[in-house]
Amino acid sequence: MERNVIGKPEDLVSVIMPAYNSEKFIKGAIISVLEQTYSNIELVVIDDGSKDNTVEIIQQLSKQDPRIHFIKNEVNLGVSETRNKGIALASGDWIAFLDSDDIWEKSKIEKQMKYANETSAEFLFTGSSYINENGIPYSGIFEIPKQVSYKELLRQNVITCSSVLLKKRFFDKIKMEKDEMHEDYAVWLRVLKTGVFAHGINEPLLIYRISRNSKSGNKLKTIKMTYKVFRFIGVNPISSLYFMSSHIMRSVSKYRKIKLMN
Repeated sequence: MERNVIGKPEDLVSVIMPAYNSEKFIKGAIISVLEQTYSNIELVVIDDGSKDNTVEIIQQLSKQDPRIHFIKNEVNLGVSETRNKGIALASGDWIAFLDSDDIWEKSKIEKQMKYANETSAEFLFTGSSYINENGIPYSGIFEIPKQVSYKELLRQNVITCSSVLLKKRFFDKIKMEKDEMHEDYAVWLRVLKTGVFAHGINEPLLIYRISRNSKSGNKLKTIKMTYKVFRFIGVNPISSLYFMSSHIMRSVSKYRKIKLMN
């Protein structure tokens, strides 16, 4: 497929992919980046101490495409520090995130960069479709608003990490912290608190894998982690409980729409 560069030549997109024991899924994730119709991409893959064949798979793929930059942590740092390390090593003005078990549709970055260049948006995200651990698709998709503010994001996190594209400059003062909470959600809120908006492309350009072992797979755990995000960014306890209740109600509605296809 022909690949295009939308916008200025300097619009390099640095894709940050942390990996830990990801041998089952990481090849599909990496290939979905390399097959993007937007070609001005570098992929920074950081292994965080895997004990399976993840490293061997990454090394094999990196020999086939010079856009892959492979780094191996000497010790396990956790997902926040690993992403921060990738951001620090990134050469692009734009940062995108892709977890090692998720997949992008081929036009994902092209559509986001086209939108960014047409509107001067600096923070973008997309809708999602879903698959299970075995790659079987769910029938529902996650639809998103065209724009979201800080106050709106407090009521529901509509921004999936693997769908995000944003300017690297936001990370000059904001880092990912505390793996015991939803570290990415805390970053989105802190970015939006500066007064910018996040712009949504309401298409399922991300294929999100629902895993029983993921943070979102344990509903009680994810509720507690959401509360910790509110307290971390300075929301008082009463308001934190209010926003957490809003999250619970909207999450129930969201997951009711998602069913495995027969």
